[in-house]
Amino acid sequence: MQERFIATKDNITWHIYEDGKETAPTIFLIAGFPQSAYAWRKVWPLLAKQYHVLAIDLPGQGYSSVPRSGYDTKTTVHRIHELVIQLGLKKILYVGHDVGSWVGFTYAHLFPDDLLGITLIDANIPGVTLQKQIPLDAESWRSWHFLFNVIPDLPEELLKGKERVLLEWFFSNKARNWRTAFTKEDIAEYVQEYRQLGVMRGMLGYYRAVLDDFKINEPLCTKKIVIPLLTINGEFGSSRDLFEKLKTLGKSVNGRTIKESGHYIPEEKPADLAAQILEFIKSLV
Repeated sequence: MQERFIATKDNITWHIYEDGKETAPTIFLIAGFPQSAYAWRKVWPLLAKQYHVLAIDLPGQGYSSVPRSGYDTKTTVHRIHELVIQLGLKKILYVGHDVGSWVGFTYAHLFPDDLLGITLIDANIPGVTLQKQIPLDAESWRSWHFLFNVIPDLPEELLKGKERVLLEWFFSNKARNWRTAFTKEDIAEYVQEYRQLGVMRGMLGYYRAVLDDFKINEPLCTKKIVIPLLTINGEFGSSRDLFEKLKTLGKSVNGRTIKESGHYIPEEKPADLAAQILEFIKSLV
């Protein structure tokens, strides 16, 4: 594995972990909140035995640039498209988890020619699998951050110096067994990333753009995704009905459930996830 920084003409510097065979088809791995490309550390070695693998920090995430604006999925997709062009790639398998899946859904509609196929993992996608109303019930704790994260300025102030508290709350509540999925070193890496200047604001930016994403996705939901789509959810994940909600929105949609996993499938069940990704890409090439 090597670490790279690549600048594109839209003034974004991307942080990338790269592994595998450059002559083989490329798999893009995109994580969500409160994580980064580091989330794929257990998955990319398994994929890289056969394929070219790029685990990428989104703008505002990990060690990539933190732009002042442009966190809606449409702008983010155009930024990724520029990266694909910069890298000289023809066709990729896009694999997105959480916020990475929000972006992936829009990507599948806007630039299908970039893609061999797309995998969306355990995500509540604005306007697609996530609706505007968050009910007050026994499951409300799963979605509270959609309301908190969008408040201007306040989350950054309250979370300053408390990044570990935030991370451990999410991991301990949304993973099936977080103590086996995340080491002390893993937590320390995420804390370091989120304590960087602007990074917390960057990742909150994706939530602050959610209403824009609803508007972006409304017309997209009337058109079927033309490339093959694989949905993957955790048995105890945050989007256990992901396949049911997406199966009519594409021309070729399949769904898988990872047993004994919560929301953080790449870190909880990396071997099972890699096996599903490998089976899917082999059906595409």
